[in-house]
Amino acid sequence: MKHGVRIALALGLVVVIALIAREGVGTITTLLSRAGWILILLVPLQAFPLLLDVLGWRALIMARSRLPALFLIASIRQAINRLLPVASVGGEIVGIRLLMQQGVDSAAATASVIVEVTLTLIAQFLFVALGVVCLFTRTDNTRVTHGLVIALAVSLPPLVLVIIVLRNGQVFFRIEEMARRFFSRWLVGQSLGQGALLDAKIRETFAAHERLLQALCWQFAGLVAGCTETWLALRWLGAPVSVAGAVALESLAQAAKSLFFMVPAALGVQEAGLIGAGHLFGLGADVALALSLAKRMREIVFGLPALVAWQWIEGRRIALIRGRSEP
Repeated sequence: MKHGVRIALALGLVVVIALIAREGVGTITTLLSRAGWILILLVPLQAFPLLLDVLGWRALIMARSRLPALFLIASIRQAINRLLPVASVGGEIVGIRLLMQQGVDSAAATASVIVEVTLTLIAQFLFVALGVVCLFTRTDNTRVTHGLVIALAVSLPPLVLVIIVLRNGQVFFRIEEMARRFFSRWLVGQSLGQGALLDAKIRETFAAHERLLQALCWQFAGLVAGCTETWLALRWLGAPVSVAGAVALESLAQAAKSLFFMVPAALGVQEAGLIGAGHLFGLGADVALALSLAKRMREIVFGLPALVAWQWIEGRRIALIRGRSEP
């Protein structure tokens, strides 16, 4: 797993460097300089779509939770997934840990994140479908739009299957049973039985239909709100597009990142996705790369404080544990 992530990271970095070298560093720098300092406004703008995501996550937590704490945890999750050399699930693991430190039991915390990730896939499917509709109204390239419609149709059955299995199956109980069977020698004295409890909590969350609908609506709203970043950044870069164009660009880039989720920080994937989608709207590859770099600047400036906060939280926890163990 680690080797696969490292290889994906290296390949993504090579792709980014090759794309920038092909278009010319000077050309891209000129575009970014044209926009200037105003691009920094993308940083606080990120708080709004993230807040909408947090409201969706909060609806799925079957326990009392505080919105400011969830916002901080969500910021840390996002920063880990986008800035650290991990696959796009590392942030979710840390998020579960931090949520448990807020007093939410392990089963409820884990179930909330698992169901939230599943709903995120549904929201992204709907978002990409909206993007395809916007693309269809803005381009005459029926070959591309038909291909995207087919891709959506192909991706729907696996998504439905995942939902059915999580909602009605015993996924984590069976995983635990397999671990018990194959690794019993190393699991002596370990407390098992959490798999069945987690399955039950996931089924309980899926049974809360009103909560699911609320979470899905908040997540979809967050994806749409995130298009504001693309729309504004392109205007500041001197290559404005319509709102429909921004939705199509953002949705197709999101689809590419979801498809290649194993690539850390979507290096190369985001750039290639924006170049391909931008071509359909007459945007040059240099503009698409400048847009991607502006997005990455925002991710770094927004994410670094979150990573610092994460390390401070973990350091404080370790200090408390040591203080309790000392006589």
